[in-house]
Amino acid sequence: MSATRSTVISMRLPVESEKRLKRMANRHGWTPSDASARLVEEGLRRSEFAFIDFRDSPAGRQAYIQGSSLSVWEIMLLVRSYKGNVAAGAKHLGWPAAKVQAAVHYAEAFGEEIENALAENDATDFDALKRMLPQAEEFRSAKR
Repeated sequence: MSATRSTVISMRLPVESEKRLKRMANRHGWTPSDASARLVEEGLRRSEFAFIDFRDSPAGRQAYIQGSSLSVWEIMLLVRSYKGNVAAGAKHLGWPAAKVQAAVHYAEAFGEEIENALAENDATDFDALKRMLPQAEEFRSAKR
């Protein structure tokens, strides 16, 4: 989440919230100011887009669909495999179409973020994956 222009806004936090904010910032290697700005931006996005939530992942903080383990970019990968057919993607997941459509709307609004995640996924091969997940085993179908 980057902005080309920014402004300074002052706010007061309870002392306990400041401590929690600093812990979060340290965990991610951010300044408390950066963490505050990210949390505000995420809160705004949550309020503007149905079913969207944010979570930490091995690739950093990402937009997810609430109540699922799927990030928005993963849903877009699925929808693209169905040539943009939201209903087919929803049927595949066993979800209401509205949840898949929510991911599509988010991806339309934040295309660069989603395209970057998709490109990173495309660039990851099995060797990179097994370094992250040592228990991973490659499965090859007998039919090719």
